[in-house]
Amino acid sequence: MFSKILIANRGEIACRVIKTARRMGIATVAVYSDADARAPFVRMADEAVHIGPAPAAESYLIADKIIAACKATGAEAVHPGYGFLSERTSFAEALAKEGIAFIGPPVNAIAAMGDKIESKKLAKVAGVNVVPGFVGEIEDTEHAVRISNEIGYPVMMKASAGGGGKGMRLAYTETDVREGFESVKREGLNSFGDDRVFIEKFILNPRHIEIQILGDQHGNIVYLNERECSIQRRHQKVVEEAPSPFVTPAMRKAMGEQCVALARAVGYYSAGTVELIVSGADPTGESFYFLEMNTRLQVEHPVTEAITGIDLVEQMIRVAAGEKLPFTQADIGIDGWSIENRVYAEDPYRGFLPSTGRLTRYQPPVDGWTDDGSANGRRGVDGVRVDDGVYEGGEVSMFYDPMIAKLVTWAPTRDEAADLQIAALDAFEIEGLGHNVDFLSAIMQHPRFRSGELTTGFIAEEYPAGFHGAEADTRTVGVLAAVAGAIATADADRARRIDGQLGDERAAPGDWAVRIGKEDHAVSLEEDAITVDGQPVAIALEYTPGDRFVSVELYENNDDDEAEPLETYGIQLSPTHTGYRMTTRGAKHDVRILPAHVAQYAQHMIEKVPPDLSKFLICPMPGLLVSLHVEEGEEVQPGQPLATVEAMKMENILRAEKAATVGKINAKQGDSLAVDEVILELE
Repeated sequence: MFSKILIANRGEIACRVIKTARRMGIATVAVYSDADARAPFVRMADEAVHIGPAPAAESYLIADKIIAACKATGAEAVHPGYGFLSERTSFAEALAKEGIAFIGPPVNAIAAMGDKIESKKLAKVAGVNVVPGFVGEIEDTEHAVRISNEIGYPVMMKASAGGGGKGMRLAYTETDVREGFESVKREGLNSFGDDRVFIEKFILNPRHIEIQILGDQHGNIVYLNERECSIQRRHQKVVEEAPSPFVTPAMRKAMGEQCVALARAVGYYSAGTVELIVSGADPTGESFYFLEMNTRLQVEHPVTEAITGIDLVEQMIRVAAGEKLPFTQADIGIDGWSIENRVYAEDPYRGFLPSTGRLTRYQPPVDGWTDDGSANGRRGVDGVRVDDGVYEGGEVSMFYDPMIAKLVTWAPTRDEAADLQIAALDAFEIEGLGHNVDFLSAIMQHPRFRSGELTTGFIAEEYPAGFHGAEADTRTVGVLAAVAGAIATADADRARRIDGQLGDERAAPGDWAVRIGKEDHAVSLEEDAITVDGQPVAIALEYTPGDRFVSVELYENNDDDEAEPLETYGIQLSPTHTGYRMTTRGAKHDVRILPAHVAQYAQHMIEKVPPDLSKFLICPMPGLLVSLHVEEGEEVQPGQPLATVEAMKMENILRAEKAATVGKINAKQGDSLAVDEVILELE
């Protein structure tokens, strides 16, 4: 076994590998860029080596710097995590020349399966179903248009070396191909150093199923069941679960055996994932097609660990050291259900635009998890596990992936795992930048998700007008109003005690007018009883003025002291001028709280009218201006591209909202733009 390994990655996956290595008694070395100098993974490792500036192309993607760090520290092996150099054959070859072990598959397997074009050719020869498409090299945009017309729309354009949702465009028309082909090439070149693109038919009502495989250097290969990753946005996975609510035991066996055969054909060992697309329109589930193979650890590997009890990182390390797998296919089972939500630095209330900045508050629902080597240990704290690599006061940088954390839950059933997600998301406190916690909670509550009727179009179909918060039911609104009255009384009582001018006998106000949305509610507190609009609401909570989070239990209105609560709500509190912003169950509620005798005058307050910004093209997030598509004086039509901004490794096309003439242009190609910076003005 190795005595010291280097992790050629950053963030949460670096922390994840360090935890397992530490339990195995293996010393660890971290490498870090300027942007990551204070990151948690750097502090967790036994040693750390600085490898360059913030941009990945000048640090994490330079193999020579990684190898130099290995030599300087005596690291015997490298774990690449995912992304960066994890699927670069040249990196694995360079390590081998220096006598440094690569904790991953053999070079020939990376070459065969890591290239999406070559892997499809190989799969086809091996008799594996592949999606209809063009797997050769595409010369230019005109060639791409001809191919797309022959295949038939819709088609998917993909960067050959792509992954993580980057370098992908869905095209429904020839115009979409002309607009998107060059962007796909650029994204592939910028993120992966490879601008080759392939095109394939887009399967309607698709479900994204993937099979986790694991092999050793002695010819043993097993599949560790499946994960469903159908809920995606812009081809980036958002929710993953294991097992899939769609896959039957017969499907699982057929898929697994086919994927093992494919891996065996290229002499595969270590952890890897074969991604399949399944037509949801086929009730038999037999129409599944090979998409690609990721020759590395996947972001969503914790859900497989949770249901199988197998530590994938540990097995990767042991396989790289030459050990045999300690189990066979017959030993692999399914215990319970696990769901993973990716918490991203993106604002769902603003069209999911990337959000960078400082985490002024970061309090996850549990303090990570302890890798004690057991299946329960990998399931976190009471079934809740948080894999992260950020810290309160730290910065989410524009240079890397926008992931803040992975929230993983495990329970005996799917519904219980989803309920755990809702409770944990309610308790996840993040401030300082936009995040998608509310959106994730809304998905977990959505009837279609709960029914398991998923496709990769779920988000587009269920939120066609964007996300505006999960709709609160009558019960939740009543609880929020009751909580507002209770905390307002507690705040007033504290103010009375500090002030001292009202006398010790004067009680704090107990009658409040609470506005939630556009509805007003009369809330009254008398002794221990709370009424909302004249109806009693039995809640229990502990609140001290200044608290930012309260856990609230809702009970039946009876005198049964032994009764179990009907529901438990986690409510985050953020003070406003006239009350609180309360966040729970996937929505933010601006709650106005006024003493009952004052509320009648609120209607006389003048509302501030927001300025008209429609004549400006405003940069919606920090990023790089890749290109300007118009010139001063040019007439534009609704939907016409005006500018392309790159942020978080993704290109975003900004379009005209109405017919206008381009006036003054305030930025030029190559400029770094701040959020809300004016790119150009329209007349």
